[in-house]
Amino acid sequence: MRQFKICFVSSEVEPFAKTGGLADVSGALPVALKNLEQDIRVMMPNYKSINERKYVLREVIRLKEVHVELGGEQRVANGKTAFLPDSKVHVYFLHIPEYFDRKDLYVDSATGKEFEDNAERFAFFSKAVLETLKLLYWQPDVIHCNDWHTSLIPFYLKTHYKNDEFFQNTRTVLTIHNLAYQGSFPLEKAAKIGIDPEYIKPGGPLEFNGQLNFLKAGILYADVLNTVSERYAEEISSDPEYGYGLEEFLQMRRDDLYGILNGVDYDNWNPETDRFIPYKYSVDTLDQKVLNKQALCKATLLKFQKDVPLIGMISRLSDQKGFDLLEEVADDLMKLNVQLVILGLGDPRYHKMLEKLAQKYPGKVSVNLRFDNKLAHLIEAGADIFLMPSRYEPCGLNQLYSLKYGTVPVVRETGGLADTIKNFDPKTGEGNGFTFKEYSGTAMLDAIQRAVETFKDKKTWRKLQITGMKQNFSWDVSAQKYLDLYEKAVEK
Repeated sequence: MRQFKICFVSSEVEPFAKTGGLADVSGALPVALKNLEQDIRVMMPNYKSINERKYVLREVIRLKEVHVELGGEQRVANGKTAFLPDSKVHVYFLHIPEYFDRKDLYVDSATGKEFEDNAERFAFFSKAVLETLKLLYWQPDVIHCNDWHTSLIPFYLKTHYKNDEFFQNTRTVLTIHNLAYQGSFPLEKAAKIGIDPEYIKPGGPLEFNGQLNFLKAGILYADVLNTVSERYAEEISSDPEYGYGLEEFLQMRRDDLYGILNGVDYDNWNPETDRFIPYKYSVDTLDQKVLNKQALCKATLLKFQKDVPLIGMISRLSDQKGFDLLEEVADDLMKLNVQLVILGLGDPRYHKMLEKLAQKYPGKVSVNLRFDNKLAHLIEAGADIFLMPSRYEPCGLNQLYSLKYGTVPVVRETGGLADTIKNFDPKTGEGNGFTFKEYSGTAMLDAIQRAVETFKDKKTWRKLQITGMKQNFSWDVSAQKYLDLYEKAVEK
């Protein structure tokens, strides 16, 4: 197996800083690649919220002063290093005081608005990555960029650094985790971050809808592109509903666009070893699962009813995640003999809607408006059915966790949900969950009803649970596919 030097760059990495799934990927994929004997190093911003003592961040003498110049402005970054927990993966934390001396990552919690200097923050961070590599004398074969925050790296390499011998053999891979977030900023920001006017003319490579667009830069300048499921790669390059206007540029790069499904960190998400659940269980001890249901009902103030299916949802509360469908058919859903437990935060409109639903149906609905990792694990272990009715879903991880926990998924056929959950056919016994195609409340309700009916047949239900629990979506499988992707990039 060929060994690559890989610089993996992300704006968030679990456990140091996290707002969503990007951090999970950035914390797990590098470890899987290291286990395949790759020379991989991770780079991320050093936010004020990172606990340097807890994670033992150490000074790097040659990174005490990393000079970064953009648009005639000088900034000085400082680099520290630590390991990803329980691994030998080096993480470099780049601190630029003007930009990262604040506890929030992208949105100012005091105002609820994105920081006005996000363009400068992540442009200077991206250039700091390249200057750090030079100071380390470490020449990567591949710089693996993630989402809009790091999408200027391919652009800078092919413009600012095009004659730099150091990067002559370096190629770039850009992973798009969610195309809806593109890094769009006023055009006047371009001059401040070293982007010449020719690039932001109407129709220019970094201009989109009268804005400076970081993600478009990455799409056009990275050597190879991928996203986090095969279906999502197809959707974003062919359908305006999913492409958010960038589909024509993704279509242009279709030969360089791949889909690789995210993996699951089974060290964290496994009912046999899960430290957050009171009763461990496996395929062979599946009867123990109901004890977690009992514990979940107690924790969420629901009446424990062994033979009434408990539906779980762990999600950002937003239109994207299908909460408009739940709103549409909530009363009809409550007419079924089911219980519902929801965990998450998001749109205040859905906070109100769900609180009203819980008041209207006490004992049937439990709404938990917070982030709570322990409760998330207990829902996966204690629920009978897991509901993910997303409008779009690049990959999705909860449906994969649910399979492992014998919690049968009900999902909409889109993106990674369509790639991983196959509709159960009672005639053949094939499938691992229940799916629906049309984005409507009635289609979702129909899928839930099919699941509820099947739940009554205990023998069939157990077979369905075991099918899911035996599937393997580990990072080892996905990491191997990323190695193939790096090979393609290096060959270019």
